[in-house]
Parts: sequence; structure tokens; C-alpha cells
Amino acid sequence: MLTENIAVFPRWFGQFSSKVTLIKNLKKKSMTNKTLFSLKLECFNYFYFRDVIFKSFLRIFSIIVVCAAMVACSQKTPMTTLNFSPDTTTVLRNPLNGWVMYLGRNWDENFWDTQGYDTMRVSETQTVKVSDYASTCYIRTSWSSLEPKEGDYVWNDSTARITKLLNSVLDRNMRLAFRIVVDGRDQGQNTPLYVFDAGASYYTDSNNVKSPYPDDPVFQSKYQSFIEALAVKFNNPDIVDFIDGYGLGKWGEAHSMVYKDYSNKAKVFEWVTGLYARCFTKIPLIINYHRLVGANNVTGWGEVAPDTEELLNSAIEKGYSLRHDAFGMNGYYQDWEKDFVSKWNFKRPVIMEGGWITGGTHRYWRDPSGNYREGHSEDVRKGEYLASAEAHVNMMDFRIGDETASWFHECFDLVKRFVKEGGYRLYPDFVSFPQEVISNSKVKFKYRWNNIGWGYCPTNIPQWNQRYKVAVAILDNDDEVNYVFVNNETDLSKWIKGSPVTYEQDISVEGIPSGEYVWAIGLVDTTKDNSIGIQKAFKENKTEAGWIKLGKVTIL
Repeated sequence: MLTENIAVFPRWFGQFSSKVTLIKNLKKKSMTNKTLFSLKLECFNYFYFRDVIFKSFLRIFSIIVVCAAMVACSQKTPMTTLNFSPDTTTVLRNPLNGWVMYLGRNWDENFWDTQGYDTMRVSETQTVKVSDYASTCYIRTSWSSLEPKEGDYVWNDSTARITKLLNSVLDRNMRLAFRIVVDGRDQGQNTPLYVFDAGASYYTDSNNVKSPYPDDPVFQSKYQSFIEALAVKFNNPDIVDFIDGYGLGKWGEAHSMVYKDYSNKAKVFEWVTGLYARCFTKIPLIINYHRLVGANNVTGWGEVAPDTEELLNSAIEKGYSLRHDAFGMNGYYQDWEKDFVSKWNFKRPVIMEGGWITGGTHRYWRDPSGNYREGHSEDVRKGEYLASAEAHVNMMDFRIGDETASWFHECFDLVKRFVKEGGYRLYPDFVSFPQEVISNSKVKFKYRWNNIGWGYCPTNIPQWNQRYKVAVAILDNDDEVNYVFVNNETDLSKWIKGSPVTYEQDISVEGIPSGEYVWAIGLVDTTKDNSIGIQKAFKENKTEAGWIKLGKVTIL
């Protein structure tokens, strides 16, 4: 109604102004009193309604001006930009990232002292703890050590040696990793005897150690039950980092296989990888990438088997990631292995194990590269490091005994260098944000993230399914999280060294009470109520929970 009055006002004003003029001109002329009264009444109405409409117009205009001013104010709210430099020294205990130490299969929970792992010498005057540099602890153990009798799982016994050993690792804020070895050649009775008592066929080595044929149905049935039980306990990413999902062949490395019928090779491969993939849905699975996967070559080496790549691709399609156990051994880790892994760089994470045992019987100085001098284990360490950089590995290993000592005694600089350069190290190099926000409005954040490691954060693997995302948080003045805004467009697996990624994120503060708060940013685990899931390569101004505090914000 009001708008209609405003719209007709100019026309109405023109009409009545002419009548006012008429009255003035006719005052001196003859005019009936009735006519004159009618004209005066109409002019009175005109002046009255003119005032009403004009005041209404002013009110509307004022509202429009105020709203425009508010919009202009919100649009012109100054943005604060913070620039960050990366932390290159802190050991980040992120999943599938960093150094891996090994457990001896016969060690107990006191090995930290007895093996010198809490007093590892790095110079003439300095010692460190190995656990301060490793984020994961790997145990390559036997099936029989975990299930000596059918259904008797050692992890259910809190007093068992292995249980105490594993708990000592978890108590140091490290994750576990496993390879369950079945073949007993060169190692002892790795498969529990009850399997053979149940009728599984087997072969023996020179020490009369029994190993099951992997294509035997009794073995497969018993092994399946064991892996299913293992998953009930360890399909938990809070305590387990990865599992070698094969375990067959010599040392569980998927070579030097012995079958009842070699034509069953592919069937066995599909069975065992399918079993692990079905049971371990939350834990990254690993397969050794070498030229003789599943092959029966007793030397463990030779020409590339024609179906090797097909088998490996089949495992990768099931969600497997990659591992190789001969880094630094240039006679084993050759062009085929390098070419294969290069196809999967930044698509699947890679884990390495050093090949040469410098303190044992291996004659590393005979490596075909000619780069290793007898009596110089540091040469081997350097060779492993360079091969790891080329393959863009996420994790390197200390192994055990002399190997671990060699890394810390002779090559501590490389240990620290991998912390700085290897795996993934993520941080934002700038964040732009407003410090004043009008209630119930939307604001824009802008930030850029970097990865300074040569590996990548594998949020793309099926077991993670993009669970890690960038999020902005509003904290109270006690650093408690009040609100979290997840940017679902972020994909951490795309953050590759030398290629920073910039994002803009719209954030609505609708429903947030007016007051003073603190902006923060972090990498959250969306499966855990958006709590911090990935540690950033950034030290300063972080909350205890791991959020990077950006600055205060006032909601008006």
C-alpha cells in the first residue's frame, strides 16, 4: 500500500498544484461558496497525505541506507593474512608416515633397556631414544606365536610375553604393524602344528620344519579362521598402522613359493589377498612389489614372471598399498621394480625395508652398484636413503640390532633428514580471515596448503576413504572447540611437494551468539567427530588438541 502511494505521489501532486493555482486566480472572480469549499477541502487532503507519504518515504529510505551501509561494512571488513614457515625438525606421528622400528620376535617388553633402544648413541656425548624418532613398530612374527593352539589367541592373555611387548609399544604412543609368516624355511615352525594334525598337507626343510602348501584346503580353512580372529582384535587404526596382507613364501615376502599344484598360483593369490581385504577394512594393507610375486623360484630371484604385474594390480584394486624389502640391494631392486612403483607414485603409498644386513653374513660390499665399501655401513644407509627418495616412500625402516645401531651411530644426520624430507609434512603457508563478523552472515576464508615431504598423504586409499579434511574452528578463550566447519572439497592426497593448493571456504556464522572468539585451522578426522587427525608441520601457537590458532574474531 505504501509503495503504491509513493508511486502515485508525483501525479497527484501535479493535479493538486494546478487546483491551488486555480483557487488563487478565482478568489477575485465570482464563485459559489460550495465550489470554493470543495476545492479547499481537496487541497487540505492533498497537503495532509503529502506529509504522510513523505514521512513514510523517508522511513523506507533510511532503512535502505542502513542496510546498504551494513552490507558495505561487511564487504569491506578487513582481512587479516598470516604467513607461516614449516617446522622441519619435529617427528610427526602421522599414520603411514615416518620411521619404522622393528621388534625381534623373541624380545620381551624390557628390550628398550636390554637392547639399548633407550640409550642409542648418536655422538660421543649424546644418546637418544629410538622411540622418539619412530612412529610405528613392526613385528614380523609367526602364526604359531600368536595361536599356538587352535583358538588360543595370545592377545587374549595379558600375561603373555608378546602381549606385554606390544603394549610397551602402545604405551610409547606408537602404532603397531604386522606380518604373519607361515612358511618355516630358514626360521622354524611358523605354522602351528594343530593345522597339520587336522590334515593339512605340507613340505619340510632340512631341519624337518613343516610348512603348509598354500593351496591346501585344510590350511586355507584354518588360516582364514585365524585372520578373521586377528582382525577382530587389530582392525583398529588407533593402534595399527598397516598389515602385510600376504605372509606366504619365504619370510612372508611372496616369493619362493611351494605349491601342491603350481597352476593354483593365481587362485592362491586371489584367495589370500581377498581374505585380508575382507577382514581388514580400516587398516592399510601392503603387498610386496617384486618381479616374482607368488612364483616358485627357489632362489627368490630371476626374470620377471609374466603374470606379476597382473597379480599386483589385482591386489591394488582390492585396496593394497606397496612395499619392497630390498631397498639398497641393487641386484634385487632393479629397473623393473623402479618402473613399476613409479606408475603408482602419489596413487598408493610406498613402504621400504632395507635389504642388506650390514652386521650379519650379507656381503654388502659386493653390491653390483660398487658404491658400498667393506666396513662402511654408512654407504649402505646412504644407498637406501637415495633409493627411498627416488621411490617417494612414506616410511623407512631402522630394522633391528646392528641395522638400527648403524642408522644412529653412523648416519644420524640421515635419520633427521628423513624426518625433514621424507613421507608427508603438511602445513598452511598462509591463511586469510576476517577479525570482525556480523551476526548471521557468511564470511570467506582463504588458505594455501603445502607438502614439503617427497611422499604424500594417502587419503585416497579405500581404508581411509578421504577421512582427513581441512577444517576451520571457532574456539572460546580457553581453547575449547565451539564450532567446526569442514571443507569437504579438500583432498590431502593431491598435495604434492612443489605444488601448493589454494582453497576458499565460505563459513556461515548463523546462530552463533555475539561475542569474542578465536579462529583456528587444522586437519581433522571426520570419522572421529572432526577432531584433529593429522599433525601439521607447524610448531607455534597450537592448542593442546592440535589446532593452529589464527587470531581473535568478534561476532557483532
